[in-house]
Amino acid sequence: MNTSRTANVIRNTLILASLPAIVASQAQGQLRIADAGTNALEKSVVMIRSVSQDFDYVTPWKQMAMGQGSGSGFIIEGNRILTNAHNVSNNKYIEVKKQNLARRYPAVVTFIAHDCDLAVLEILDQSFFGDMVALELGGIPAVNSTVQTYGFPVGGRQLSTTEGVVSRVQMDTYSHSQADAHLVVQTDAAINPGNSGGPVMQAGKVVGVAFQGLRSADNIGYMIPTTVIRHFLADIADGKYHGFGSLGFTFFPGLHSKSYARYLKVPAGTQGIVVLSTMMHSSVENIFQKNDVITKVDNYSIDNDGMVTIYGLSIHMSEVIEQKQIGETVSIAFYRDGELLEQEATVALNRPILAYDRQYDVPPRYVVYAGLTFVPVTRNYLEVWGSSWLADIPFYLRYLFYDSEQLNTDRRRKEYVVLSKILPDEVNSYCLGFEDQVVDSVNGAPIRRLSDLPRALASRDTGFLVIEFLGLERPLVLDVEKAKIAQQRILEKYNVPSATNLEEQI
Repeated sequence: MNTSRTANVIRNTLILASLPAIVASQAQGQLRIADAGTNALEKSVVMIRSVSQDFDYVTPWKQMAMGQGSGSGFIIEGNRILTNAHNVSNNKYIEVKKQNLARRYPAVVTFIAHDCDLAVLEILDQSFFGDMVALELGGIPAVNSTVQTYGFPVGGRQLSTTEGVVSRVQMDTYSHSQADAHLVVQTDAAINPGNSGGPVMQAGKVVGVAFQGLRSADNIGYMIPTTVIRHFLADIADGKYHGFGSLGFTFFPGLHSKSYARYLKVPAGTQGIVVLSTMMHSSVENIFQKNDVITKVDNYSIDNDGMVTIYGLSIHMSEVIEQKQIGETVSIAFYRDGELLEQEATVALNRPILAYDRQYDVPPRYVVYAGLTFVPVTRNYLEVWGSSWLADIPFYLRYLFYDSEQLNTDRRRKEYVVLSKILPDEVNSYCLGFEDQVVDSVNGAPIRRLSDLPRALASRDTGFLVIEFLGLERPLVLDVEKAKIAQQRILEKYNVPSATNLEEQI
């Protein structure tokens, strides 16, 4: 559901993490953890070092300066290392180090899930696992119970352990993508940067992966619970990561008003949530109507705040959907004009036209024509305005970011395209006022995605190229013949290796 994945996900969070401890016994030819203990975890928890290089989303053929970082990870069944996605995003090189061993082992990412901040690594030298111990997953720790976190914080070489109390289990935003919300477990165990990706332990089993904390509070950290971990591991079992799905609708808690409940003709005492809108092309676009009242998802009753009782806790109803893999179905019960209806809906990605999440690992797409640089409107592009980007971006881009689904009426649109940068040349010397404007059409041909541009720009050999922008009355006009002559000159002058990169993430 989109209400848990909207733009109000800007958090003052700091990516942190923690890890666990255990003792091994022989079972089916592989060591297993039996009792908690830091010494035993030395054969389960590892330090991860990575070199990363981010992309420049204004001049997207360039990359930023390289950076180095460290985090933690731990061994799971199948000779795999589980860690956080943010430890290995945009990586150029990864190596893994054991406790008290100088040797560093090169590693590669086999699966990465930026929406839930998890990744699986493979060690190229399988002898690495000869003396290592796989950790087992447990359940969700009870509130007020004690957990231990393990890892290699702030660059330390020795395995660190801290103990804390679980204080809350709830849905919250994952800071890596800044948009996706999943179940989190809050603890007061002291965690620091570098712990990221390590296990959180209870009763000899992993109950979470430590991954973030609050800058504005002392000793408040969060772990990714095993419900999310198991979903990720089940997802990648077929060799590809598909992601966490949704149904694609927005709602509000309207039944708190008894007058509004009577207006919607729901029976007295009924609890549920009121549908506001459905996403275009979503799983429920042809199922729900505005003012439908959803009372149950599968066998879980929904209260007026949109909460269900699951795992013995009161959790946002989206957790019921989070249990499903892409393509699975859920049963939805809802009232419409006083009539109780029931429908099955398919869980799908249901991504908005302008996605709220940060993208990683894929070079940005672009088109350069006569010095005009066009890119898709993405969060990565918007964040080039800096830490206060939401306040500093041009008004029209802010409008799109918040309301792209409501503003778009074109069912064939896949994304918005913006003129991000002008590489100055005599052919475009009067075009600077068009930077950061969103393209509507080229010579009357609508631009619904970046890949529409090359064909539209090449549609004429003579005459003029007329580019129209959304919300702007004046067009940008180029002389076609002069633009073609200038193209190669501009590419060489500004060291642009290719005029286009249209490869999309699959």
